[in-house]
Amino acid sequence: MQKGFLLGLLAYASFSVGDATIKSLGSQVSVFEIGFFSILSSAAIIFFVKPRDERWRHFWRMNRPWAVNARAISGLFAGILGIYAFTTVPLAEAYALIFLSPLFVTILSAIFLKEDIGLWRWSAVMAGIIGVCLVVRPGFKSLELGHLAAICVAFLAGLTIVLLRSLAGREKRTSIMGVLVTYGLVFNGLLMAPHFQMPTLHQVGSFIVIGICTAVGQITLLTATKIAPASQIAPSHYSQILWAVAIGAFFFGEYPDTMAIFGLLVIASAGLLTMMREKIRLGFIRWNPFFRNRL
Repeated sequence: MQKGFLLGLLAYASFSVGDATIKSLGSQVSVFEIGFFSILSSAAIIFFVKPRDERWRHFWRMNRPWAVNARAISGLFAGILGIYAFTTVPLAEAYALIFLSPLFVTILSAIFLKEDIGLWRWSAVMAGIIGVCLVVRPGFKSLELGHLAAICVAFLAGLTIVLLRSLAGREKRTSIMGVLVTYGLVFNGLLMAPHFQMPTLHQVGSFIVIGICTAVGQITLLTATKIAPASQIAPSHYSQILWAVAIGAFFFGEYPDTMAIFGLLVIASAGLLTMMREKIRLGFIRWNPFFRNRL
């Protein structure tokens, strides 16, 4: 099996374990306290992993500061809202809504990157929305603020992807990560201060696990992108749906019904078909440019 795909599976498994650990904390501590200590522990690991030609002390020197700061802000709020979503709604439902991010990537790419969006991509996006509706079933099941938070995470994740595309090859990794960590520590630190509770040893351990999972996931994903094309890695992203169902069932007693499972399969299928279509399209383009605007 391809190394890039295997590394992707490991990365998203790590992210899923971190999300499950967040969920296990529930309402024991504030969202901001979870965010602060999780970022602190992951930063302690990420600090030692950087390109050889970059220095952390120069992270504030940026070529495109507005895009780096916008990416940091979107990542910050996505993290905070994600913590809230995972601690208030079932994992499978949170992931189903967060997987709406391709819809927002498609819309934002068309608006800001002027990408030509074809019928296939729009059809895949609509299939994804149908899948989400089958999982969450608005109007038939009570919707909570956690569901709205997950939708906001999807939008911010899409915005982050578009911003990272605009930064590709133009900005240092230390700048992108350094600014994000700085925002996360300062913002979460200020907001957790008024209601700060000294964490127990169990909670400290949970913060460390979340940080390690986040760092391992990020580092593994970066390694995967270096040795394999994105088309090989991207399908592994949908393994998070399987992790959500398995972890939710075994550890939190969250058992999705048949319709919800079917909806999750629709979401994953729409995403995987889009990736396959893009791979076929790129192959045709390399063979004959005539197909560039026809697929």
